Amino acid sequence: MSCPLCDDTGWKPIEDEKGVRRVVRCECWREQGGHRRLADANIPKRYQHCTFANFAAYNPSLERAIEQARRVPDRFPSANNLREQGRGLLLEGPPGVGKTHLAVAVLKQVMDATGARGLFYDTRDLLRVIRSTYDPSIRTTELDILRPVMTADLLVLDDLGAEKTSEWVEETMNLIVNTRYNERRLTIFTSNYLDIPDDSDPNSLLFRIGFRMRSRLHEMCEFIEMDGADYRELPVNGGVDDLVTLWKMRKKSLPARAGRQARAQLREPAVRDGKADLKWPGGRAGS
Repeated sequence: MSCPLCDDTGWKPIEDEKGVRRVVRCECWREQGGHRRLADANIPKRYQHCTFANFAAYNPSLERAIEQARRVPDRFPSANNLREQGRGLLLEGPPGVGKTHLAVAVLKQVMDATGARGLFYDTRDLLRVIRSTYDPSIRTTELDILRPVMTADLLVLDDLGAEKTSEWVEETMNLIVNTRYNERRLTIFTSNYLDIPDDSDPNSLLFRIGFRMRSRLHEMCEFIEMDGADYRELPVNGGVDDLVTLWKMRKKSLPARAGRQARAQLREPAVRDGKADLKWPGGRAGS
């Protein structure tokens, strides 16, 4: 069925207060553009339903996370001024607490409100696609993949640090992050690895991504630690009350997660027998 306002031309006639007739973009054209941008954003089907409205913030950690996440679309500029936005986000915490849900909610809200070009990639999948371009039978080039990743107005890189470390991985990820850093383009990261300054612990973000990228991320992003139940363990037809129960059981069964005070102790390590003690007292992220 054609649009009754523009007959599918994308332009509708209007008459201003002086009786002058002209044409302007029709609402259907804007809606179609929004649908196209959303389809091009590469958001997995599993997360296409994610919004702020259906995010369950059932504890103080998740309440703080959604509050800070909501600020990103609010301060994101119009499409005419995309390089003056604020900082992105790095959502960190154990699997299943809603990091990807919140990242996608921000991405969709920004795209809908501003017309920005958004893009979602699981970090491992992005690296796999880039590697595939080295196959002579594949006509897509490495630059074809990297260009939209580095130039998207808003990029979500999911599961940072989950990829197997190598010199090539480090160089590729640093190229992406450094380019977006220099161009002041907003980026949202999620990671199962906590940001603790211990480069010898394979379960720390620093060990997974290195000093250089971590330094960039601290300038590019607000770091938000999320704690909660693993929603994948939620019973069929379970609700928020069940998540609260699972979260409380998890807190009882696992060693206490180190908070800001423990992080401060790590940044100023105690000296024992002339050697700095950098042991992480909490549970291991990603386990």
